[in-house]
Amino acid sequence: MKFLHTADWHVGRAMRGRSRSDEHIAVLAELAGVAEAHQVDAVLVCGDLFDTAAPTPESEQIVYQGLLSLASTGATVVVLAGNHDNDRRLQAVQPLLALGRVIVRPTFAGPDEAVVEVPSRDGSESMLVAALPFLSQRYVVKADQLMRGEAADGAATYEARYRQLLHWLTGAFRADTVNVVAAHTFVKGSDAAGSERAAHLVEAYGVSATAFPASCHYVALGHLHRPQAVAGPCPIRYPGSPLQLDFGEAGEAKSAVVVEAVVGRPATSTTVPLTSGRQLVEVSGSLAELERLAADRPDDDAFLKVRVREKHRVGLAEEVRSLFPGAVDVVVEAPGEAAVDGGDSARRLDGRSPSELFGAYLGDQDVDDPRLRALFDEILEEVGG
Repeated sequence: MKFLHTADWHVGRAMRGRSRSDEHIAVLAELAGVAEAHQVDAVLVCGDLFDTAAPTPESEQIVYQGLLSLASTGATVVVLAGNHDNDRRLQAVQPLLALGRVIVRPTFAGPDEAVVEVPSRDGSESMLVAALPFLSQRYVVKADQLMRGEAADGAATYEARYRQLLHWLTGAFRADTVNVVAAHTFVKGSDAAGSERAAHLVEAYGVSATAFPASCHYVALGHLHRPQAVAGPCPIRYPGSPLQLDFGEAGEAKSAVVVEAVVGRPATSTTVPLTSGRQLVEVSGSLAELERLAADRPDDDAFLKVRVREKHRVGLAEEVRSLFPGAVDVVVEAPGEAAVDGGDSARRLDGRSPSELFGAYLGDQDVDDPRLRALFDEILEEVGG
């Protein structure tokens, strides 16, 4: 069996107010090209197709066309919901996508539905995929247990129940099939890129790599945006996001993963570079240094974060933007002062997300309870992201 592993598309995410729709269209076409070139039997899309639970019609068109393009290569496409996705919206289109060889698992289901059997192109082999979409803590752990227990107790209960669900699903694995777990989750000790939703990277949402049984040929994960292998009892991997989503990923090579597996042996994987996205680049210096850099810099289409080391004055940020048309973030670093935003950063007060503002409020109130932040994020998603 050969399959393509991808995740964390985050279609709809802008870069400081600038649309990235063209990049997403291009990179999803590139993924379809990878599937075609490698003649994969299946494509696993492990969550966070969208950046928000209330995607625009344009974002929905990009995602659904991308899924159908992957299926048009002859592969069976298996899709999970991530923590950014609206599971009810995916449920609404589930029967329509099924007509196009796209199998959607937006919510947790029993083994009869959650374990998907995918045949190889020639019908000689088959793969069982145990699908675990993102599970909120409220789903896994009863509210009264959280409110009565300590935060650590809640985390332990979440992982214990997650293990039980995995054990339940993987009990359907067979000795004559390639057996794969596809999940959208945070594995403890993995390396976040900084562009993920912080409230879902806390201990209360983490599971250990040992939760995945050694009987798995491969564990296909989504949730973290940095591509990485995870040490565990079987091959475990995050493919990372196909685009650089924020400046914490500046300079990072993006890729998808092509996996080959046969019965009786662990899977082997190959990373395939993805090059359709714009690069995110940070530059810094005094205004004079930046002027020289701008003169020498080729006219590329990168998004830039520019740090200018000058005293504050009116119009400084505009001068920097005139030097670098691709600048989406200008930070003024006056000598002896903390860095001050030049006007475009999403980190300034009036540009922060509701989740970030609530986290800042908790900090001001000296409240250190990750459960409150996670609960706020879930309520926010329910009212429209």
